[in-house]
Parts: sequence; C-alpha cells; structure tokens
Amino acid sequence: MSIKISFELSDTDLDHFRLMMKAAMQKASEYPPAEVLAKARVVCAEMEQANLPDFVKQRLNSLETLISALEDPEWQMPEDEKNEILTSLAYFTEPDDLVPDNIPGLGYVDDAIMIELVIQELSQDLDAYRQFCSFRKTEENRRGEQANVNRDTWLAGKRSELRSGIRRNRSTGGTRRLFSRIM
Repeated sequence: MSIKISFELSDTDLDHFRLMMKAAMQKASEYPPAEVLAKARVVCAEMEQANLPDFVKQRLNSLETLISALEDPEWQMPEDEKNEILTSLAYFTEPDDLVPDNIPGLGYVDDAIMIELVIQELSQDLDAYRQFCSFRKTEENRRGEQANVNRDTWLAGKRSELRSGIRRNRSTGGTRRLFSRIM
C-alpha cells in the first residue's frame, strides 16, 4: 500500500534552499565549466539508476534537457546563457547534499527542489530549447538529416510564423476590429 504525502514550501523555506544554492554556486566557481557539466551528468546518471519517485523523475528530465542545451552545438547558446545554466548546475557538483541520496523515497527530495528552482529560473531558456528541438526534428523529417538546422534558422522560422499570424489576423478583419474598438 502506498501513501501520498504533499507539502508546500514557504518563502522562508525556499530562501533556505536559495542560500544553499548560492553557497554551492560560489564553491563551484572554482571548477572549470567542463567539470561542472561532467558532475551534473554523473548526478543524472545516478538518479536514472535509482528508484525515483515520479516527482523527481519529471524534474530530472528538465535537468537533462538543460544539460543537452549546453552541449548542443546547433543551439548556439550565447556565453552569458551558458554561464547562467552552468552556475545553476552548481548544486549538483557537491557530493554532500541536504538529504543523503541513499534514503529510499526521500533521498532525492532536496535535489528535486533544487532542480525545480533552476527550472523556474530558466524556464524560458528551457521552453525555447524544447521548441528548437521540435523544430529541428520536424525539419529533419521533412528535409532529411542534412537539414542544417541551427538557432538562427529556428529564429527565422519563428519570425516567419509571427508574420504569417499577423497577416492572417489582418485578412480576417482582426485589425479592423481593433481600430473600430479604438474609434
């Protein structure tokens, strides 16, 4: 028989985790970026081998996506964004975390909370990269493996979508409705 336990972290509780993250960030600044990435990958691999609760698995997928975004040469991530994500991965470079990972069911709770904080902070980066991956997959399916899709072609596609939407809106009277409301 399983039991479901829900809890809510207050702003004070989250401040505690943010302080832990800040301390980890300061300590991790001593490591080269490749080492931070390698250690984050190790944590992901260990978590994948563990019997994780679903709430941790969901967050682990997002962490892995952030790592993939950093490593994806076609994404062409600007250096400031790379540094922000690397800094956010700092907590995972330290072997000693709040709750020892070997405690069944609970060992990764602190990791899940930290991942959630990172996801909230970097949600727009994560969403953009997921959209890029979807676009790349569609283009590769449409044009073959040699589709040559990178961040610039994705952004050009997004601009084209926006322009098409604007033209479509104009042709269906969206602009006339807007002007009639203003007048």
